[in-house]
Amino acid sequence: MEWINQLTFLERGIIAGIVIGFLCPLLGAFLLVRRITIVSEALSHITLTGITAGVLMAQTLVWLPQQNPMYVGLLFSLIGSLFVEKLRELYKNFQELAIPIILSSGVGLSAILISLAKSSYTEWYNYLFGSIVTVMKEDLLFIVATGLVAFGLLFAFYKELLSISFDAEFAKVSGISVKKLNILFAVLIALVISMSMKVVGILLVGAMVTLPIAASIQLAKSFRQVIGLGILFGELSVLGGVAFSYHFGVATGGMIIIVGIILLIISVLIKKVFVQRSRFFSV
Repeated sequence: MEWINQLTFLERGIIAGIVIGFLCPLLGAFLLVRRITIVSEALSHITLTGITAGVLMAQTLVWLPQQNPMYVGLLFSLIGSLFVEKLRELYKNFQELAIPIILSSGVGLSAILISLAKSSYTEWYNYLFGSIVTVMKEDLLFIVATGLVAFGLLFAFYKELLSISFDAEFAKVSGISVKKLNILFAVLIALVISMSMKVVGILLVGAMVTLPIAASIQLAKSFRQVIGLGILFGELSVLGGVAFSYHFGVATGGMIIIVGIILLIISVLIKKVFVQRSRFFSV
């Protein structure tokens, strides 16, 4: 790991961004098929609760060894993802209720913990909206390690996750353990959300999961193309956002999302042009 020590803050931010730009759209494609993309918003707010809890514990429990608040954020995100699945089981006919329950709980707890923690405005701003400047060596290791675990799980259970995403009933009849895979998928969401918050920001990580896929479905003709184009748009959003945020000195997460929105608009316009062109030639 000697190479990590030799990286500049900008190089650390770019590497972290590349990992995030790859995994967020990859996960987003499955969330799109399952029509639960909004779950990323709920878990991002629960992750914020974990971050604030980690910061508060570091300030009040002097006997506790100093830990990166991202680890506590990951723990809360994992717990939150499991609660989402439990609530979806509890409200079988109204599964969408699970998301606002978790989201509002995360916001409420975060507000209380932020008011108790004695931290600067800048620290909370970086957590909420992301910053490439604050990606330290430990953060990069966390992002890379979490990313590898998430990608490994997606790769290992790709066919099963694809099956339950398109037709859960058929997957169940085929002998696939839908309940266990739903829990695994919830853990995957938690991993990707927690690893993305340092660069994109907690409030904007949901958009990073959604926007590249929203752009890709305008042009894609298959699920694999949705994933491929989504990853392409995700990487372009991250690299463009990081470059512009560094050049103009603005929030990294905000600029990444703005680039993503521009790419979405371009993809919509391209689709319109192709549709109109095909209609013209068909006349």
